[in-house]
Amino acid sequence: MRIGIGTDTHRLTPDKTLILGGVEIPSDQGLLGHSDADVLAHAIMDALLGAAALGDIGTHFPPSDDRYSGISSMVLLSEVGERLVSAGYSIVNIDSTLIAEAPKVSGYVDKMREQISARLSIDKAAVSIKATTTEGLGPEGRGEGMTATAIALVD
Repeated sequence: MRIGIGTDTHRLTPDKTLILGGVEIPSDQGLLGHSDADVLAHAIMDALLGAAALGDIGTHFPPSDDRYSGISSMVLLSEVGERLVSAGYSIVNIDSTLIAEAPKVSGYVDKMREQISARLSIDKAAVSIKATTTEGLGPEGRGEGMTATAIALVD
């Protein structure tokens, strides 16, 4: 059994749609990035790749490659899942945390878990998503961006 950790941060901007865990969240701001900037999916992908010692998402899906411009992170998550299986690994579980002051995402967590588990072909019960604030501290607290962290166990 192997454990991996992933972290991702993206800047908030008024000109984007907010996608978290493959779910569109109503918000007056979205995340800025080369793909759809889904910080939750990105942290999960890095945790999975790290657990299998397969590098990181920047290695597999470099921002310099136009094929990934605006791509859904759920497509990339599926690819990461396939690469893990090809390397002989299975996902045991994923635990993740979104860090942001707003918007509140508790009403969307179940849909995010469904999206992530479907893309990875694992049971929804193997995917945990939590959310927290920074009590107004740091860039997340000032509403400048969002961060996600994840840990994954693979066998």
